[in-house]
Amino acid sequence: MDQTPPPAAGTIEVSVWRSTGPGGVAAGDGRFETFAVPRAPSQTVLDVVTHIQRYLDPTLTYRFACRVGVCGSCAMVVNGEPRWTCRTHVDKVSADGRLEIAPLRNLPVIRDLATDMREFFDKWARARGQFTGSRTRHEAFAVVAPESAERVQVDLGIECIGCGVCYSACDVVEWKRDYLGPAAMNRAWTLLNDVRDDRQRERLAAVAGDAGCHACHTHMSCTERCPKHLPLTAAIAGLKRATTRALLRGEL
Repeated sequence: MDQTPPPAAGTIEVSVWRSTGPGGVAAGDGRFETFAVPRAPSQTVLDVVTHIQRYLDPTLTYRFACRVGVCGSCAMVVNGEPRWTCRTHVDKVSADGRLEIAPLRNLPVIRDLATDMREFFDKWARARGQFTGSRTRHEAFAVVAPESAERVQVDLGIECIGCGVCYSACDVVEWKRDYLGPAAMNRAWTLLNDVRDDRQRERLAAVAGDAGCHACHTHMSCTERCPKHLPLTAAIAGLKRATTRALLRGEL
């Protein structure tokens, strides 16, 4: 691989979080380190981070995979807002020719810009985010009519790729560490509307507790920051209505 840096057309000052502690920026378990990175046309924030790791400091740790907005693994906090770095162009977010890049909030830091996502996905499991159908492989496939009311309800919600941006943006997660978070409850909402699933009462019980949907303060941060533009707050509101109805019917 050619390790020669691309020709410079000006530079941008980039402050990158460096840490081996789990607390992240809020806990102060590290420091920002500044690099001068050459500018390039159509440059993304991920391009900037990659340049630093390849040419300036090979010890910089970060996570990425697809580079085209499919996997979500490159999510970081850029100038104070969680974003996909592969789809965020420097021209749109740099302030006075400067960038500040940090790991996602509300998650333990493994090192530098890489966070431990286990807590995020463990909450999916706690919200009963696994599909459980009643049919076996010996039976015909269950069919979901695309025009059904339930399918329309979750048409957008099923596009979640689990990037963690909404979880990082959520104020309630920051205040209440056991709160399930927007992505886990969006997943619960999509399954609650899946007519093939047969664990709906358990799922409603899982999201009805103190750490569930009713802890949401409807700040809309998750919906505002979601790179896929999913109506996460609406999904949580749907769970609030569903759990309330189940309670009134004596099912919870």
